[in-house]
Amino acid sequence: VVHFRRHNTTTISFARAKQPTTTNNNNSFTTTTQQQIYNNKKSTMAEMKEIGDVWTDAQLMGKEPVEGYKVDPDKNGKDGKIKPQYWGIPGYLTQEEVVVYNKFKAEVDRLGGDVKKTVYCFGEEEGEAWCLCRWLRARKFVYEDVVIMINEATKTCAVARTKDFYPDPKEALGCDMSLYFVQFPQLYSGHAKNGAPLFISKPGVLNVDAVECITTLEGILKFHWYIMVRDFGDRLREQKKLDPDAFKQFSCVCVLDLAGLTTSQLSSRALAIIKEQSAIDSVCFPETMNRMVIVNAPRFFTATWGIIKGWLDARTASKIDVISSRKAWEAKLLEFVDKDQLPMDYGGTGVDTKQTLAQSQPEGMIKLTTEVMKIRSYGSITHDIAAGMALEITVWTRSVAGADFTITDTSKDKSSTPPLVSKLLVKHTGSDDVNSIPTSGLITKERLVGPLSIKIKGECHAGRFTTNNFCLAFAIYPAS
Repeated sequence: VVHFRRHNTTTISFARAKQPTTTNNNNSFTTTTQQQIYNNKKSTMAEMKEIGDVWTDAQLMGKEPVEGYKVDPDKNGKDGKIKPQYWGIPGYLTQEEVVVYNKFKAEVDRLGGDVKKTVYCFGEEEGEAWCLCRWLRARKFVYEDVVIMINEATKTCAVARTKDFYPDPKEALGCDMSLYFVQFPQLYSGHAKNGAPLFISKPGVLNVDAVECITTLEGILKFHWYIMVRDFGDRLREQKKLDPDAFKQFSCVCVLDLAGLTTSQLSSRALAIIKEQSAIDSVCFPETMNRMVIVNAPRFFTATWGIIKGWLDARTASKIDVISSRKAWEAKLLEFVDKDQLPMDYGGTGVDTKQTLAQSQPEGMIKLTTEVMKIRSYGSITHDIAAGMALEITVWTRSVAGADFTITDTSKDKSSTPPLVSKLLVKHTGSDDVNSIPTSGLITKERLVGPLSIKIKGECHAGRFTTNNFCLAFAIYPAS
């Protein structure tokens, strides 16, 4: 599987996606009584505001003007067909596509309720024409296929909707999101020239062992709902509010940084995270990738991309660039993003991505790093604390056997100096179920003040024939 992360609708695999085994003969999304439809519509009208961007058929086809929107007169390519970037966009629809559009609109309005909330997943601010076309593009304006898709999407988000899409990210993950971002850096940073949020993901440094120590796959998926509906959704709505005439298409520009990626990182555990997120994104948030630039691609990926690109339709392929040369990808990014909006570590003058990620850290924390200890009988690591800094160490684990942790000052004779921390047990107090939230323990009851060099030793209770993982989180604060 080749998957282009959060805002993709591009998942390439060698197995056909499983389709629902039953459909209604009348192409309805669900078997719904008229009373249920009425109740749903009352609920929708009570909770949703009036939807804007209601276009006429002529406007959808570009035959009549729309205030604040200009159709490109040079919309067709040399072959006489509409250019890939305009296909399925309001103002560029064909007569046949408008017929499907109206049929889809009528069905969404008829059902209302959760179906309509699913379609308008980013709120009514997206506008009718832009929202409906986004869903229709995902299924190439084939009405029957989009019916199946909406039915599946409504079911997929049903549980998350009852939880209000997990408004507390820490509760969703089971740990602070800054700790999760250390293991899998992902962030929004500025906006592209078209107003779309700029999203940067760094799967090349994904630390699966650490992720499994601090959260669960279920927790990651809950957090993903929070990110898409609340974080990404809020950014889209805010940009539409700031620039309603220019920002129409609810999507983002993505930078996928593959620096550090190796074939060994593409384990079944890593792919499981991507696969589950992909399942949500492709059905519930379709067509939200405006552009993607894959940078720092290793040789094995670049070689494979030439084959993969041939499998994609022209519209999808035109959205994606794979570039290994830093000089080349910096120039490409600046075509889509103004220099002051592009992070300085990607060739712009904007805030460095590490600084942006640090903004998610708890108040007062200067830096957060982690290291995974893989312990059979025992293991140890060292850590230096700079002058004027103070350190807290928290251990995260799923080990039901647990380990005793001892911290010593490496500059002193351990035979005559008591340890700073002596044999503090940290063990998983939950079940061995994969969805059991991992256990954490603060092993520095008082912050360790620098300058200081320490050694942390862990002695596992599981025996030398079993490896247990412990993620140590080092949080740096001002000594004062």
